[in-house]
Amino acid sequence: MLRKTPILIVVVLVFTGWVAVAFQAQQAQQTPPPPQQQPPEISLTITGGPGTPPHFAVPDFLPLTSDADTVAASKTIGQVLWDDLRFEREFDLIPRDTYASIPVAKSGTDVPFDRWRELGTDGLVIGTVQKTGTGMRVEVRLYQVATGKVAFSKLYEQGIAPGTPVNPRLFAHTVADEILLQQRNLHGVARSKIAFDSNRDAERVGGTIEERQAKELYVCDYDGANQRRITVGRTLSISPTWSPDGRALAYTSFARGFPDVYVSFIYQGILQKPTHGTGQNFLPAYSPDGTRIAFVSNRDGNDEIYVMNGDGTNVRRLTRSQAIDSTPTWSPNGEQIAFTSDRTGAPQIWIMNADGTEPRQVTRESYCDRPTWSPAPYNEIAYASRTSPGGFDIKVMDLARMQATPITFGEGSNESPAYSANGRHLVFMSTRGGGRAQLYTVGRDGRDLRQLTRVGSNFMPNWSH
Repeated sequence: MLRKTPILIVVVLVFTGWVAVAFQAQQAQQTPPPPQQQPPEISLTITGGPGTPPHFAVPDFLPLTSDADTVAASKTIGQVLWDDLRFEREFDLIPRDTYASIPVAKSGTDVPFDRWRELGTDGLVIGTVQKTGTGMRVEVRLYQVATGKVAFSKLYEQGIAPGTPVNPRLFAHTVADEILLQQRNLHGVARSKIAFDSNRDAERVGGTIEERQAKELYVCDYDGANQRRITVGRTLSISPTWSPDGRALAYTSFARGFPDVYVSFIYQGILQKPTHGTGQNFLPAYSPDGTRIAFVSNRDGNDEIYVMNGDGTNVRRLTRSQAIDSTPTWSPNGEQIAFTSDRTGAPQIWIMNADGTEPRQVTRESYCDRPTWSPAPYNEIAYASRTSPGGFDIKVMDLARMQATPITFGEGSNESPAYSANGRHLVFMSTRGGGRAQLYTVGRDGRDLRQLTRVGSNFMPNWSH
């Protein structure tokens, strides 16, 4: 029996000066059988040879209806699912151009396992796609090729509003994350989003005499697809940071002529200004539980780090030095904050308790900036380190050993790292390959570099949880 999972759809709501992206769940209408009729959860784990990852194949899904949308969705889901599974490097994905000699499965259950065994396949994903009266239905099975047994089986349905296109990529992302969780107990990032700021639309800041180029906020899928603009204020909207639940973006806006912290609740279409315009405020960072926001402010005359509740109440100053303290980032347990400070001369990475006590210096290099603390189970801080007169590289500091390892090596300037929610990947800005700032992802080990953006200049990425 297949488990049925509803898929989310996206609706874009436009408001004055900004855009909110709202997500609505379409629940499948079904009457569940009595509990005793439910089959046990499938627990078969597919393995490879000794010391090697299992070899997985993901052919195009089978269209059960012949309309153009279903045929196209079948191809898209297969390709995107292959890419999603390959991203985490838990499986060895067999190249799709080698599948041509294998007969296409006649259905989701009639599969030529002998031919897939000849290709060395350990795990085979077979899926079907069917248009329904209200959207699309996708059925997925993961087979252990050696035995023909089913290791994963699920039915997904996406209901959409009339005139709204189906999102086949979301089916693929959902399947990938659930296969990784079931097979590897790993939370994948296929459904995560990356927020960033960009000048790609080449707009001039409104209300100014001088020619100043605006920056707006954008969001894209983890792999750079579906890049879409979030703010439309014709101002500087920069340094976005996701709330832990992914429902809000806090960022720095110059909409009133000076930097201030704004919070956009992208599900409800609500925009808040929690600092109430007191001083200049910028570079917000959510605590891991989402209840607090650390930020930088000059309200007392110097750039210091403060913390407030998510609604702007209970503002507390954390740092007290004559230097500039900035770019706060929280530890995974919310008990510490790392930040940049030039209190010993050149900017370096420091750590303090979340109440501001016991600050201690972490780096002692020529110039370090933009720390980002890794999620558990890793105990690392990634940061930008100046490695040449005009450029930075990304380094990862192992806090247990206090040892830094570079993961970029002098190609362009590489800055503003941010971790994925599972801690296995980083997104960062780089000027490699042409001088304009573009976004890239890379594994925390420095492998598997991928470019996400190619239009305009793009800065300060942040990865959703």
